[in-house]
Amino acid sequence: MTLVSQTLEARFVADVPERVVGDKGYDSDPLDEQILEQFGTDLIAPHRQNRTSPPTQDGRALRRFKRRWKVERLFAWLQNFRRLVVRYEYHAENYLGFLHLACAMILLRYL
Repeated sequence: MTLVSQTLEARFVADVPERVVGDKGYDSDPLDEQILEQFGTDLIAPHRQNRTSPPTQDGRALRRFKRRWKVERLFAWLQNFRRLVVRYEYHAENYLGFLHLACAMILLRYL
């Protein structure tokens, strides 16, 4: 939660994202306000079970949270490629090539 603003500042694209999706650890009203006023980004995170203040998220925004598993699943599948996990490649271009190859193999496996 403490690195959200630093991550958004260090982005490698020029445009600021409209929404950021996080898990229950990002359920913080001060963080919501900080991200909204600093970047104009809407933070989507489900509420923790022990939340004492009134809810601020409704079901419409949390529908985006349900699709988060697609990204998590890709990262889990990439863990099957040891060359990517251990990072044998010294040069970033070679690593990116093997990353593309792994993504193509995952795609072909599930077609």
